[in-house]
Amino acid sequence: METGTTGLRLPGALTASVEEALAAALAGRWAERLWARDTTLWTEDPEVAARIAHRLGWLDAPEHFRDEVAELEAFAETVRGAGMTDLLVCGMGGSSLAPEVLASVLPRAREGLRVHVLDSTDPAAVLAVDRGLDPARTIRAIATKSGTTTETLAFLAHFWQAEQHRVGRIPASAAGLGFVAITDPDPSLAAIPHADLFREVFLNPADIGGRYSALSYVGLVPAALQGLDLAALLSDAVGMAARCRLDDGANPGVTLGVAIGALALAGRDKLTFVIEPALAPLGAWLEQLIAESTGKDGKGIVPVDGEPLGAPAVYGSDRVFVRLGRMTPSAWRTETDARLAELSAAGHPVIDLPLEERHWVAGEFVRWEVATAIAGAVLGVNPFDEPDVTGSKQNTAAVLAGYARDGHLPAEEPLARSGMLALSGDPGLALGDGGADPVAILRHHLGRAEVDGYHAICAYLAPGTERTASLRALQALLRDGTQRATTLGYGPRFLHSTGQLHKGGRPVGAFLQLVAGHPEDLPIPGRTESFGVLVDAQSLGDLASLRAHGRPVLRVDLGPDPDAGLAELIALVRAALG
Repeated sequence: METGTTGLRLPGALTASVEEALAAALAGRWAERLWARDTTLWTEDPEVAARIAHRLGWLDAPEHFRDEVAELEAFAETVRGAGMTDLLVCGMGGSSLAPEVLASVLPRAREGLRVHVLDSTDPAAVLAVDRGLDPARTIRAIATKSGTTTETLAFLAHFWQAEQHRVGRIPASAAGLGFVAITDPDPSLAAIPHADLFREVFLNPADIGGRYSALSYVGLVPAALQGLDLAALLSDAVGMAARCRLDDGANPGVTLGVAIGALALAGRDKLTFVIEPALAPLGAWLEQLIAESTGKDGKGIVPVDGEPLGAPAVYGSDRVFVRLGRMTPSAWRTETDARLAELSAAGHPVIDLPLEERHWVAGEFVRWEVATAIAGAVLGVNPFDEPDVTGSKQNTAAVLAGYARDGHLPAEEPLARSGMLALSGDPGLALGDGGADPVAILRHHLGRAEVDGYHAICAYLAPGTERTASLRALQALLRDGTQRATTLGYGPRFLHSTGQLHKGGRPVGAFLQLVAGHPEDLPIPGRTESFGVLVDAQSLGDLASLRAHGRPVLRVDLGPDPDAGLAELIALVRAALG
């Protein structure tokens, strides 16, 4: 696995900035101070330092969890012996994305469980799980650091009631055999209903933050059930951690973090991932780690995941390209070699990170966790808090309180309609006499991203393969038509990752919020609202937060058929781009 900056290609104008920042980091012993948990890397404020000190447990996770391998493997054997064939991870943010990476990019052992992830409150997503998995052979992992994550507890309420109905006259305690909890010690554990009846409870060290938890029980419990070689995974992580302690330019985490931080300060803050297709799920994990860690105090690095590579002409001068892929010769590597050479020749920074080891993913978790922490030091932000996430949560709670009182959600007054589409948004979208023209409104909105800004597609829709392909087509269309970086996230999942960057980062983004109807809805046991009402309330809460932060936002209701509405929207975007 490549280390250091040997894979970094910079235009001459940026070389001095990165070299100066790296020299300062080496002279300041940043690697040594990181592993010594020296909080002065990020702050001189005693209160902030105390909070940071309680979020650095991830540094020791690879070594710490080596001692838990036997326990995890024994647990997995017990679950397989009980006839379980599938694992459903119910979580949000880092609690769901790390298991998704491991399940998607590493082969499942022959006897291992199939791993699935549920991190969407859209009722169609929950129904898809109900219809696709055998409840008698599925174990559900309830993953929540705080024990109070709204979405995760809604999933638990749904599956707990379904399991109680399934077991019939069997004692209620038997329902708990299909559940495990991955959480922190009390008060987190105490906040999870029925946890005392679960098959098993895994308690993480409380000083490991959610987005830095990939190599804790969050990732390792699913990995064990999948049948992965935990000892080999953690060995690779420990090896990368050792290299990230080096006090010279060969340190793979520090040099990467310094480079992306210094480039962001120089205006190259759109970190664009070029990831081998078979390893693509890593992009979403990187996105949440980097966006939530650095996007605050009017600063930040904007991770761009899933954009297809284009010609140099479609990119502005705010890009950095990072390629992650295996060294094995392939058509993908040959093609990206040529594309990246063109981009480098056009003056864009390129970082090439070849992946060689069989269990490379654990090493990459460590490399990028270190790099992100170091990038935070370069930018002058605390990479371990998320100060702007609570705004959307509070707005959602207010919307749900109104729903409980009034029996309905607040309605957005459309500015224009087009077929099944209804367009609304912030006051800046009102165009006077021409305001009812949906193409004019869309064209106006697409012009509101700053020259060095970005478009964010915020899709409050149930994920699906074909739907994702359509959204990726929309992402590419916006990128090519506006020459702005374009990100894509499913809601409410992105609220636990890029949502922090949207409100706390540089105010240069323009936001396209997509919502749709729910032909089939599901109640949430013990709650006033259904899953459909919950996801709609989350979209409205996020809309209110974007407005409160003065962000330009266009909300498009796609109607009762999200896919047909999405096709119509793409046609409308083409017309607006002209």
